[in-house]
Amino acid sequence: MKAQASPLLQVLRAPESMAALGLADWDLLLRQAERAEMSATVLALAEEHGLLERLPAPVREQFAWLPPLMRRHRQGLTWEVGELARLLEPLGVPLLLLKGAAYALADLPPARGRLFSDIDILVPPEHLGEVEAALMLEGWVTSNPDPYDQRYYREWMHELPPMQHARRQTVLDVHHAILPRTAAARPDSAKLWRAALPVPGQPRLRTLAPVDMVLHSAVHLFYEGEFHHGLRGLYDLHRLFAHFGASEDFWDALPRRARELELGRPLFYALRYGRRLLGTSVPQRVLEAMAPAAPAAPQLALMDGLFERALRPQHPSCDDWLSPIARFFLYIRGNWLRMPPLLLARHLTRKAFVSKKQQVAGV
Repeated sequence: MKAQASPLLQVLRAPESMAALGLADWDLLLRQAERAEMSATVLALAEEHGLLERLPAPVREQFAWLPPLMRRHRQGLTWEVGELARLLEPLGVPLLLLKGAAYALADLPPARGRLFSDIDILVPPEHLGEVEAALMLEGWVTSNPDPYDQRYYREWMHELPPMQHARRQTVLDVHHAILPRTAAARPDSAKLWRAALPVPGQPRLRTLAPVDMVLHSAVHLFYEGEFHHGLRGLYDLHRLFAHFGASEDFWDALPRRARELELGRPLFYALRYGRRLLGTSVPQRVLEAMAPAAPAAPQLALMDGLFERALRPQHPSCDDWLSPIARFFLYIRGNWLRMPPLLLARHLTRKAFVSKKQQVAGV
């Protein structure tokens, strides 16, 4: 594939290499980073490695608008999380943060250079109704009132329909599990709650335990059907592996927990494509422990062809003629993993019909 020379992947693998890039390389890198929504990540890497002043002046000018935006995003996220914790406290429900919000409030490496489009939280299933009611009383409303979509989320998915604050426009995803009710794998949310950890200095907040955080990140990426943020998701995993992997206990616990939660396959893919695309360092014993989770050789060869295209920036310089086909097949696969065949056929047929109808209507 011609994407082998991607300057964005080169910088993510070896941040120090950005100091040697010329203006033409930077022009392509910044275009790729923008499509991957990782411009702020590149800036954060330059700052983290003390390279910002060594970058060409036009590149530094391109980055100038990002620091104030990053600060506003972080301040807004922190404030919104505080409001959510205050709202849930009378219900006796801890606020368990997922994904970007968890990385930020726990000050984990994937939060560096991250801009936040929404907040994800996990709620015990038995408290879902009262949490939704409390949120609605505070101005949070369902952002999509379509009856089919409401049924889709409430009957089959692992989360409520996305909610948005009527005044502040903040988007909130309220999860009760990490995989849909209709998925073949059904990780026990109670096990995640029992292992959850308080955020240091903020006793009202919780995050998943390190191994569970990694597994959830892998599930979110490799059960997904859309890969607009695929490279960013893989890079989150790369940084989590490097951070938590400083402890040997983490590596010992990770394969065991993956088997316990029936998540061996997404972890296998996270390790494989992290190593192949980003140079993620993984102990040999972990690779050997996860080998039984691999698909059969012909299927693995197919998945390599699909994922190694979809996990690159969706930029023309990173695509070949098979890239759109790979993304289409992974979209179908993502839905297949989350739904039984009959439900999937109904869902895709309706989505295709509604989408076509909206196009004709000019919506």
